[in-house]
Amino acid sequence: PPAPADIPASLRTMEKAAELTGETRERLRGDAAANIRGGAALLADYQKSLGAPLSDDPAEWYGAVAKYAGAQEASAAKFFADEVYATIRQGVERTTDDGHRVNLPAVPDLGKIERWLEKLDLRPTRTDGVECPASISCEWIPAAYQQLPNDDYGHYDLANRPVSQKIDYIIIHDMEGYFLPSIRLNQDPNYGASWQYSIRSSDGHIAQHIKAKDVGWQAGNWYVNAKSIGLEHEGFLAEGGTWYTEAMYRSSARLVRYLAQRFDVPLDRAHILGHDNVPGTLPSTVQGMHEDPGPFWDWDHYFRLLGAPLHQFGGPRSGAIMIKPDFATNKPYFYGCDRANPSADCPPLPAGTVWLRTEPRPDAPLVKDIGKHPTGESLYSVYDHSARAGTGQRFAVADRQGDWTAIWYLGQKAWFHNPADAPTAVPSKGLVVTPKPGKATVPVYGRAYPEQEAYPEGVPYQAVTPLQYTFSAGEKYTLGGPAATEYYRAVTYDLADHQVVRGKTKYLQIQFGHRVMFVKADDVLVMPSG
Repeated sequence: PPAPADIPASLRTMEKAAELTGETRERLRGDAAANIRGGAALLADYQKSLGAPLSDDPAEWYGAVAKYAGAQEASAAKFFADEVYATIRQGVERTTDDGHRVNLPAVPDLGKIERWLEKLDLRPTRTDGVECPASISCEWIPAAYQQLPNDDYGHYDLANRPVSQKIDYIIIHDMEGYFLPSIRLNQDPNYGASWQYSIRSSDGHIAQHIKAKDVGWQAGNWYVNAKSIGLEHEGFLAEGGTWYTEAMYRSSARLVRYLAQRFDVPLDRAHILGHDNVPGTLPSTVQGMHEDPGPFWDWDHYFRLLGAPLHQFGGPRSGAIMIKPDFATNKPYFYGCDRANPSADCPPLPAGTVWLRTEPRPDAPLVKDIGKHPTGESLYSVYDHSARAGTGQRFAVADRQGDWTAIWYLGQKAWFHNPADAPTAVPSKGLVVTPKPGKATVPVYGRAYPEQEAYPEGVPYQAVTPLQYTFSAGEKYTLGGPAATEYYRAVTYDLADHQVVRGKTKYLQIQFGHRVMFVKADDVLVMPSG
């Protein structure tokens, strides 16, 4: 998509690097050596603009590195530079998207001279009580909240969380757009979506729009909205590695860790969800659920930054597994990354997902998702998660055969390639659920709403309608935990009109497919995975 016209000059680094080096933009973009020379030329130019010495001491370059972020906010520039210097001190090994191994030895005694930061003359960040850790760059840019004609309002709901309802989920989105235009949408009361935080790709700067106590319209599932906080990340899922920068990952992870500690949200893939893991509420909504942040989001790296690395538990014959391919070398086939040519193959890119098949062979058809494709086959599109399992998700083992492992997935056995010498999953342990004896099938739900008797007068009953999937006897699905039986009634501008309806029915959250879903506790047995 074309970039917005108002991108600040500080972020148009390709133009400046071409001017400084005499290289073409195409060569700077496509040739690694030219790109490095361009970056070095930019740093030198920034250093000179500050009146700083072209020194052999990296500490003297702190201001130039801060300016390299392209930030307009002093706190964002400082966060970026601090993360760069911390990484150099610690050292790092990573594989780039195009397969090149980068090894940066640790320089533990590296210093930094912060006085150069003052010469950047950047604007101070507006705090206004932002709910962010002090170690990241964060400002308050409020979402619109106002009354509209015809008794309407926009575009989020006031609440009193966690007093009124516990926050159980943090939802990871990508904007499918650019930072500033997306923020403007969040300031438009007529726009039909809103979210708590936006995170910029270039430097990890964060804007908070809605207080955590209030409910954003961000997950496409009102039950999840009422119990979650939404984070939108600048970028496009089909171009993931380009937009999902290290600065973004680090800033986002610090924010999520802060929110998880504050609201007691477990740091696991049953509660830190992608938008693509949120279920539809009713059969009619399943097909339109979103796909972001997509297969190129590095969940393994993200959870390491969260301080909750994804570890194996149990032995090779465990009754459950956790999907965990090596992100750098796992490059499954996709098509659809090029919007101008949507049928073209995607370039091989690192991904945190595996394809699921009907039989243990590479040419077997993909498993079906009758909710996403009621009459057709699952697709290899980068936007289609129907036959995929993602890093960190836990599933009950259904079978094993040679280099292949089968899991229970959307009511069927789903096979994925999992060779011992290059595993794409690790053993896991925990609890699983299965239908109680005598039940041939049990319904699965996209929301854990109360029974009809729980609704007070004046609050319309929200039907507890099963989704179109079948959970049959003999199948097992991993347990994510209990799900609160609640409905938040909020359809007016005035908080005084809002109320939480609580029921007595007990629900459990399970990993039923690529998305989490819910079952009634009375329908299932809970047992160790083995």
